[in-house]
Amino acid sequence: MQVIQHPPSGWPALVLNADFRPLSYYPLSLWPWQEVIKAVFLDRVDVVSTYDHEIRSPSFSMRLPSVVSLKNYVAQDRPPAFTRFNLFLRDGFTCQYCRSTEELTFDHVVPRSRGGRTSWENIVTACARCNLAKGGRTPQEAGIRPLMAPRRPQAFELQERGRRFPPNYLHESWLDYLYWDIELEA
Repeated sequence: MQVIQHPPSGWPALVLNADFRPLSYYPLSLWPWQEVIKAVFLDRVDVVSTYDHEIRSPSFSMRLPSVVSLKNYVAQDRPPAFTRFNLFLRDGFTCQYCRSTEELTFDHVVPRSRGGRTSWENIVTACARCNLAKGGRTPQEAGIRPLMAPRRPQAFELQERGRRFPPNYLHESWLDYLYWDIELEA
């Protein structure tokens, strides 16, 4: 991961909850500058830090925000949505049968052909090779076993797992609000 001093492409702002924690780590909660300016004018956010770049209109000028915090706290305890991304995040972007990180798919533990549902409790991340080898069989019939039993994760678990996957770059103004082990580079 690289810490950059120049503004990232597109001038995004890090969005913090009212408690000054990022709304999400993975993907990192970033808004495009246009959305941030709109939120500032609608009085939905407080500007915490700015870039050196200024935007202007005939009657107004403002430095672009690099970090903003929401004025109203957004509860993070709601159940996470069942999405491919969240499933991969729950499973650490790793095949639950062989630990591969290549060609990831998702596998119905109890196959759909046998009444298995598409739910947190019946889906695991699988590489294409393991998924094809398992086919329409149960793991027991295929002679394999998932590393972890599939279950619905809590939102805080996905947040913690997301912290294991820092983005390729971070702007220096974001560092006080993010919690990764970071090697500083210019």
